[in-house]
Amino acid sequence: MNNYELFKEKIHKKTGINLSYYKERQMKRRIDSLMKRNNFSNYDDYFNAMNKDSKIFEEFINYLTINVSEFFRNPSQWSILQKDIFPDLLKKSRSLKIWSAACSTGDEPYSLVMALSELVPLSNIKILATDIDKEVINKAKSGIYSAKSIENVPKHLASKYFEKIGESFKIKDEIKNCVQFKQHNLLKDPYPDQCDLIVCRNVMIYFTEESKEIMYKKFRDALKENGILFVGSTEQIILPTRYQLDSAKTFFYKRI
Repeated sequence: MNNYELFKEKIHKKTGINLSYYKERQMKRRIDSLMKRNNFSNYDDYFNAMNKDSKIFEEFINYLTINVSEFFRNPSQWSILQKDIFPDLLKKSRSLKIWSAACSTGDEPYSLVMALSELVPLSNIKILATDIDKEVINKAKSGIYSAKSIENVPKHLASKYFEKIGESFKIKDEIKNCVQFKQHNLLKDPYPDQCDLIVCRNVMIYFTEESKEIMYKKFRDALKENGILFVGSTEQIILPTRYQLDSAKTFFYKRI
């Protein structure tokens, strides 16, 4: 067994994160560059340092769980969500069960609340938002963002729901209170059930094909009948019927 394989095993035992589910070349390159940045020349020394120093360990977890996020990312897709998908789902229920999976720093679940607030009162909105990384969940809960990350927020929503603090913007509590954050590992933890909408975007691209198959099946099982899975702009599902899903709109898949 080579050193990297052994390192993967140790990380799995320590964190529950199985690096074998991720695309190997991409993940190994990320870890190697992080080791180099911290002046470690081999995986053993790096792992031992993680065990001794929580800062090194937290940096590894943050770097591993790729956190690139922004509000209303790919605005044209949010427009479809608001004009077509939400109204359709709301015909069946005025209180939707929505899961934002791999939610990163909270931009996505807070975007969901704002988009839905145009159609129903905030008191009707509850979003479950999950991520594997505790640090980003804490950042999400703080609700403080840069001007760049809120660039795509429609102007009327930005002025209504954000407060400027120095160079940053803080999302108002009335939006924060609609989101429940939890730590969750997509590859090993149970999925919530009976969801009207699951949003998991720009995450699947990092996983192997085998892992994606497992997750798509689990997402499908987590949806209500006719519930919708909303994926990222590089993640169209080829032959969605394999997972008992059907294309509702581009990037939106309905449980069948």
